[in-house]
Amino acid sequence: MRRGALYILITTFAIFLISACAQPSRVDKNYGRSVKDARLNQILDPETEKNLEPVTGLDGKAAQANIEKYWRTFEQARETPQPLVQIGTQGSPLNPYQPSK
Repeated sequence: MRRGALYILITTFAIFLISACAQPSRVDKNYGRSVKDARLNQILDPETEKNLEPVTGLDGKAAQANIEKYWRTFEQARETPQPLVQIGTQGSPLNPYQPSK
C-alpha cells in the first residue's frame, strides 16, 4: 500500500514538474520589449522619416568654425596644469609620473 502511494506521489510530482517547465514564461513573451519601448520613446517625431526636405542650419564656414572651437577646448584642457596635492613634509605629488620639485 505504501509503495503504491509513493509511486503515485512521485509520478504526480514528475507530471507537475514537467508541465511547469513546458509552458512559455512571461519573460519569453516580452523578451526584448523593454529595449524596443525605450528606443521608441526616444524618438521625438516618428513622422520625420517621411519628410525628404533638406535640413537647413549652419553653413559650411560656421560649422567648420564651431568644430575647430570644439577641438581647441581639448587643447586648452591639456595645457592647464593640474593642481598638486602635497603629502607630508617633502611635498611629493600624488602623480607618480611627475617628479616633485
